[in-house]
Order: sequence, then structure tokens, then C-alpha cells
Amino acid sequence: MAELSEELKKFIAHVAGLVDGYIYARVHGEPQALYEAALHLIRAGGKRLRPVVVIAVAEALGESAEKALPFAAAVELVHNFTLIHDDIMDRDEMRRGVPTVHKLWGEPMAITAGDLLFSKAFEVLSDAVDKGVPPARVVKAARQLARASSIVAEGQALDMMFEEEEDIGVEDYLKMIYKKTGALFEASAVLGGLASTEDEGLLGSLATYGRSIGIAFQIRDDVLSIIGEEEQLGKPVYNDIREGKKTLPIIYALEKLEEEERERLRSILGRKDASMDELREAAELVKKSGAVEYAEKLAEEYMKRALAALTVLPENRYRKMLEELAIFAVKRTK
Repeated sequence: MAELSEELKKFIAHVAGLVDGYIYARVHGEPQALYEAALHLIRAGGKRLRPVVVIAVAEALGESAEKALPFAAAVELVHNFTLIHDDIMDRDEMRRGVPTVHKLWGEPMAITAGDLLFSKAFEVLSDAVDKGVPPARVVKAARQLARASSIVAEGQALDMMFEEEEDIGVEDYLKMIYKKTGALFEASAVLGGLASTEDEGLLGSLATYGRSIGIAFQIRDDVLSIIGEEEQLGKPVYNDIREGKKTLPIIYALEKLEEEERERLRSILGRKDASMDELREAAELVKKSGAVEYAEKLAEEYMKRALAALTVLPENRYRKMLEELAIFAVKRTK
């Protein structure tokens, strides 16, 4: 992992503790197996970056973490709902270094566990009224999170559809990853703002920040799928190649490689029975094309947009941490 400052590490741990505690207090019931499945990935850890964005934005604007906590917990619940369903669709067996929910409990229970988290997210979000957030702002927050959830579903559908299509360009990819990843980061930043204000101009800048770090984060994820180490990532490498996903490095490689190498890459892409040697060969072809350098440069452009958008916030330690998070999105190693 790219090295974070001690202050940000402590803040992330602090937010994770607050959010996890809040989720465990609110997400419980019968049957026990359903709730164990629903909380499995949350208990396994994770970066908690989306709730960190919510709380850091609220505190940068002078609001308390306590007031923003229902929004932060709601975002994390939606995120984990998407992970459970994503793992089912991709047939992934590991996540955060542990077996995936459907691997342990079966697909029907995993789908139901995801649905439970999604509904609980909006139940938890409404707690913000009790914390003193005006009802009108809570309604706006619910609308923002519901909209983001719809956009994530659109992104997931595009991701699957792109696997079957030959000619996917960079613009198609950027639209897809905004939907799949950027929208929930965008909502996180806006929800942090709504804990404190309804200033539309400020909320618009926060949306740009969240959207930009989300896109940068996903580009980095796609790069790590090509260059990362399985032990470090906690999930299989080369999965994007095996699944035939049109990630930015793969799109770029298919455009830039010589015909013979391009056809070789195509022959391995999307082959579920590809050997590890073949997957490694495909990854080497992607690297050879210059795709990794291209993707890293584009991720840095989005990082710069995120940093520029933060100038609407007062200069304080929380804004500095949000700036550091934007840099972390493009430098992380897992």
C-alpha cells in the first residue's frame, strides 16, 4: 500500500471503528445465518474509504463525525451490497483475503444478504434526523444515495455487456467506471456536505471531487489487476483477463499492439479455462503496449481534478486528509 501519513491512518482507523460499530448495532436479527452472511465482508476488513470521505468532508465543514455517521454507515452498507452481488456475477471466490459470501453460504443466501444490506442502508441513513440533520437534507441525501445505487447498477450492466463487444473505446470505459465506481464516491462526498450544508455550489464541487477520485481509484484497480500480486491484493490477479473485461489497460493494448500480438491477446481474453501461464502471457502483452503507463497518467489527471475541486473547503486538517486520499487513490498497491 502506498504510504499514508500517520494522521490519515489514525483517522481511517477511527472512522472504521465508528462506522463498523454503528453497523453492528443496527444490522442484526433473525435468521442468524442471513445476518452472518450480510456482515461477512464488513467483518473481513476493507479500506472504508467511502465513509472516510463522508466524515472528512463533514468535519472539514465544521460538522461533527457523530452527525454524519448515519450517512457514512449507509454508504458503506450500499458498497458492501454491491460487492456481494459483484462477486456472484464474476464468480470470484476470494475477497479481502477471505472466501466470498456466495462461496460460504451459496448464491441464493448471498443475493438475499446483499438485498438486506441495501434496505438497511436507507433505514440507517434516516437515523440522521435523530442526530440533528434537518429532514429536508436527509431527504436529499436519500435521493443522492438512491440515484448513485441506480447508476452503479447501470455501470455493472455495461461492464457485463462490454465483455461481449469487440469495439469498446476509452470514452465508453470512462462512462462505465463513473457509473460503477465514481457514482458512490460522488455520493459519499455529497452526503458529507449535506451533513453540514445545502449550498448547491459547494455540493457540486464535492460531487466533482468524489467522482474524480472514484474514477482514479477504478483505473488504479484495473492497473493492479495486471501488475498486482495476489497475496497483496487479497483476490485473484488476472481475473479481468479471464473474464474478458474491457478495462482501460486492455482497451489500450488492443488498440496499440501489432496485429499478431493483438490476436494472441484476444485469443486469451474471456477464456475461463486459460492457464496461469496464458494469463501471465496476456498480462505481459498488455504491459508491452504501454497501457500501464497510459492508464497511470490518466488516473493522475483525475486526481488533479479532485484536488482542484477541494479548494471550496476551508483549509484545515480534514481537507488535507481528503487531498491525501486523492493521491492515495492513484498510488495504492492493493
